[in-house]
Amino acid sequence: MTELLQTPLHALHQSHGARMGPFAGYDMPIQYPDGVLKEHLHTREAAGLFDVSHMGQVILRPRSGELADAALALEALVPVDVLGLKPGRQRYGLFTTPDGGILDDLMIANRGDHLLLVVNAANKDADFAHLKAHLDPVCEVEPLDRALLALQGPKAEAALSALDPDAALMRFMDVWDLRPEGIPAVASRSGYTGEDGFEVSVAAESAVDLAQRLLEDPAMRLIGLGARDSLRLEAGLCLHGHDIDQETTPVEAGLEWAIQGARRRGGARAG
Repeated sequence: MTELLQTPLHALHQSHGARMGPFAGYDMPIQYPDGVLKEHLHTREAAGLFDVSHMGQVILRPRSGELADAALALEALVPVDVLGLKPGRQRYGLFTTPDGGILDDLMIANRGDHLLLVVNAANKDADFAHLKAHLDPVCEVEPLDRALLALQGPKAEAALSALDPDAALMRFMDVWDLRPEGIPAVASRSGYTGEDGFEVSVAAESAVDLAQRLLEDPAMRLIGLGARDSLRLEAGLCLHGHDIDQETTPVEAGLEWAIQGARRRGGARAG
């Protein structure tokens, strides 16, 4: 049996009484002593802190130095307007097969001189290989070994802005450099629960420090993957491998909203 991987917050989860279990090759917190229902409701009413460090983070850096080259190269793999994505913004995307099936869904951010992608944990090795196979002549494909923390719920903004006031200025789908309590971070105003919130990428060695500082806020609680799943189901959000897969097209999945006009039939870069 393959030994399960651990995120940088593994010991923190155990110290808070998490029930751990396997997910996408990692030993992850499924729930804490309060249970899934209370964790679900707490996120809807206050703020939840989720460890999503198992997900894949990867940089696409154009070899030419021109971000447009990386954007156009990535557009060959996703039916999304990457070229039109403004600096400091991100959007949802889909890796598709030649027949239109969904290989994975992902987030794509314009970081000025590179693109930052976040992909699903269960598919990240395949996604990294897919990117390298198709984009290597145009882009350097750099998987990142960083932690990723999701703060979700109506009080998430207050918790993060107490550590860095700039967080309160971010709009939905913004991606900014922040320094919560001096910790360098890349934060997006997004999430996968249907609530307002943030996903915060930090160096692995800073993850525990940031998590502990966030948990000092009385509104913030650790939330496991069980409640993360129930929250995204309640919000009508798809999970690859369960609700969508290579046999599902974006139209069949109700995800045609993720395909911008420039990439649709009759658009400037249809396909």
